Amino acid sequence: MTEFMLVVAFIVIVWLFSCIQVLREYERGVIFRFGRLVAEKGPGIIFVFKPMDQIQRVSLRIITHEVPPQDTITRDNVTVKVNAVIFLKVVNASDAVVKVIDYLYATQQLAQTTLRSVLGEVELDELLSQREKLNTRLQAILDTHTEPWGVKVTNVEVKQVDLPVEMQRAIAKQAEAERERRAKVIHAEGEFMAAGRLAEAAAMMAKEPVTLQLRYLQTLTEIGVEKNTTIVFPLPIDMVQGIWDKIKKP
Repeated sequence: MTEFMLVVAFIVIVWLFSCIQVLREYERGVIFRFGRLVAEKGPGIIFVFKPMDQIQRVSLRIITHEVPPQDTITRDNVTVKVNAVIFLKVVNASDAVVKVIDYLYATQQLAQTTLRSVLGEVELDELLSQREKLNTRLQAILDTHTEPWGVKVTNVEVKQVDLPVEMQRAIAKQAEAERERRAKVIHAEGEFMAAGRLAEAAAMMAKEPVTLQLRYLQTLTEIGVEKNTTIVFPLPIDMVQGIWDKIKKP
């Protein structure tokens, strides 16, 4: 009898130890009793009365998933290949277990279809220049669909946009043409400003003819600094014309 009691006590102790479950801070345990949802427990030490109860552990940490490259046609009929990264976490462990078979796989498939549909509604320029706006839109759509599953999509980032070689060349030509246009505009503005300053200088010299002679002397000084062997000295047209008229007289 004593041996039987010892065996029973040993079995009870082993059963009690098997019923003790330790959940980490980032884990929750969804308890089913005879197939029915009983409670969501954790973290810490919990008791699971086996075999009546069954536990399924769920992590509440943020999960990072990379969406495979998706072939998409933008609204302006440009074929691009885009991939993205989504960040999600479970906020309700019971819903994540009961309402969807595999919440991670379901979210991954939803992210792929949403990425193709959203990018198909925008033009290429918007995809390249307004990526933050698209990220916010993708995150809002995914979060709306995953909320009933107890999953929160915290962020979506469009990671890379691959363009066809022909489109890359076209964009490069467009950028080159834009830079040439800016350079010509800047050059024309500089010429316009310089012409205005020259007109002001000419008006000032017309009022004081001596300033023209001073400018001649200053030019000679600048040429002399360079140690040139040839000096070109400008002469006023009136002086040359007077000399020429005297030569032509008989």
